Amino acid sequence: MNLPARIARRPTRVGLVSGGLGAYWPQFPDLLPQLRKSAARVAERLSALDCEVTDVGFISDAREGDRAAEELRAAGCDLIIGFLTTYLTASMLMPVAQRTGAPVLLINLQPTEVMDHAAFGTGDWLAYCGACPLPEMANAFRRCGVEFRSVSGYVEDERAWEKIGRWVRAAGVRGGLRTARHGLLGHLYPGMLDVAADLTSVSAQLGGHVEVLEIDDLRVRVVKVSEVDTDRRVALAREKFDVDSSVEAEDLRWGAKVSVALDQLVDDFGLDSLAYYHRGLDGDIHERVAAGMILGASLLTARGIPAVGEYELRTSLAMLVTDRLGAGGSFTELQALDFRAGVVEMGHDGPAHLAISSARPLLRGLGVYHGKRGYGVSVEFDVRHGPVTTFGIGQDVDGTYRFIAAEGEVVSGPLLRIGNTTSRVDFGRNPGEWVDDWSASGIGHHWALATGHRATDLAAVAGLLGIDFTEVT
Repeated sequence: MNLPARIARRPTRVGLVSGGLGAYWPQFPDLLPQLRKSAARVAERLSALDCEVTDVGFISDAREGDRAAEELRAAGCDLIIGFLTTYLTASMLMPVAQRTGAPVLLINLQPTEVMDHAAFGTGDWLAYCGACPLPEMANAFRRCGVEFRSVSGYVEDERAWEKIGRWVRAAGVRGGLRTARHGLLGHLYPGMLDVAADLTSVSAQLGGHVEVLEIDDLRVRVVKVSEVDTDRRVALAREKFDVDSSVEAEDLRWGAKVSVALDQLVDDFGLDSLAYYHRGLDGDIHERVAAGMILGASLLTARGIPAVGEYELRTSLAMLVTDRLGAGGSFTELQALDFRAGVVEMGHDGPAHLAISSARPLLRGLGVYHGKRGYGVSVEFDVRHGPVTTFGIGQDVDGTYRFIAAEGEVVSGPLLRIGNTTSRVDFGRNPGEWVDDWSASGIGHHWALATGHRATDLAAVAGLLGIDFTEVT
């Protein structure tokens, strides 16, 4: 039995326009065919970067640039790439940059690593002088208030393509955020001032929409879940998790029922992420629903729909970013410091990203959720060992968001067995000093723990969003 299908990710839309100065074509008849060949190869390599490419062809003057601008504006691109094949004037690309409303990447990729100086004439050299217009573009774009970034290299330069790929991935994350729908269910955990979020700031700075949900939106769906669907979800849980002897059959069945209802809630509201919390009272139905969400929230997260507790909207957003970068991202906070081993122990009770577990995850029965009402089933695992990145979204005094990240390594060692997702992270320095610097960065007390070293990718996403980026090193 497989997990419900991972959500279909919105494709990244890349617009490509290549260009050169039309005055050259009658002077050097062999030049344009060579440049078009390079442009075709660039389009081919872009298409291999898991994106949809709208190639508007080769422009030779400002009028053709104007036509390209209209085509790319209509295409709704997440990133515009201008390929400087040879010299061209800034007036040819300025309309494209101004009208599309998408981030702009200028690429200067000459045909090979170096010219054949002894054999080349002027026409041969012109195929290599894409660097010439780059300062002109930069100056003109700056004076017109157009943000841009650039990559220079040669057509088969893997270093350059790694950078281009990074901008394409970042543009995909930005595009996904701009169209995403984020569920916020229940109410703020009392007293968590760092967690409190201004919902308008999400739309203003990241894009997308926050759908405010009541616990009753989930309750009414829970009571309608059939016994057959509950049986299937229990079977799925037993297949995907090791089930500890501490798990009560009734609690597992309740968690399965809530899980099915969560899937329905996400589908009905078209959600891309979910943050939730509800306190409840004296074992009432609302308390039981809130306490039964961990299994379903973990299965949702594994499908690419990050779900977190404690009403932590900015962390569900952070987890959405890292998931779309292919890095997973599990709900995390500080737990303890091991000064003998030099590691920071971090994790959380509650939902987890099953795709980045170091081994088969465990379901453990809890008699009480510490600091929260209710009892039931929780997920326990260690994140896959190796390079990791902690990533969260801080908010400054003026309300602006800040991306905050640190790179470390998950290492082996003793872990708590209390139904938490606990990992031991080595940041290559005294753990106490790291915690002091991490806390001073403006981070909240929750974040995403993602696989791989992702600071460079996250910095690129922040750059395209116009958000400050802080790396704690």
